Amino acid sequence: MTTLVLPLSEAAGEEVNPLLPHTAEIIFGFVFLVLLAIAFAKVVVPKFEKAYADRTAAIEGGMNEAKAAQAEAKAALEKYNAQLAEARQEAAKIREDAREQGAVIIAEMREQANAEAERIVTHARAQIDAERAQAVASLRSEVGTMATTLAGRIVGESLEDEARQRRTVERFLAELESSESARQAVGTDS
Repeated sequence: MTTLVLPLSEAAGEEVNPLLPHTAEIIFGFVFLVLLAIAFAKVVVPKFEKAYADRTAAIEGGMNEAKAAQAEAKAALEKYNAQLAEARQEAAKIREDAREQGAVIIAEMREQANAEAERIVTHARAQIDAERAQAVASLRSEVGTMATTLAGRIVGESLEDEARQRRTVERFLAELESSESARQAVGTDS
């Protein structure tokens, strides 16, 4: 049972061009294409449009967020730079105040040191003068006693009389001082 199906146009005796499709196929293809386009327009295109819109919104939102973040970062940088400049000015002011205070403290310490040195020098001079006066008094007493004893031995008489002894000692010391003054005057002239 084999059945042979012949195309309609062959049955009619027309010559068939193998490159041209049949009219029914063209109509059927056109209807199918229109139905496919409608289905594509109703189902697929809205999904693509929605995805495109979502992606566009996400990109624009991301760009807006990036711009906002960049603006925040710029504002934070400016705030940081302002705080840094303020801190540098404050540090410079503190250093300058410290220098001034240091200079004042150094000046006060120098004044105190000078005053203390002057007090020590004055005290030392007073102590030296007191010790010199004490040494001179002690020397006068010893020299007077020795001079009286020596004079008594030389003269051969006792110089036990207090008034006579004092006059002799004073005369001896005056002669001694005048000879010392004369020696110093000769030493400074040469």
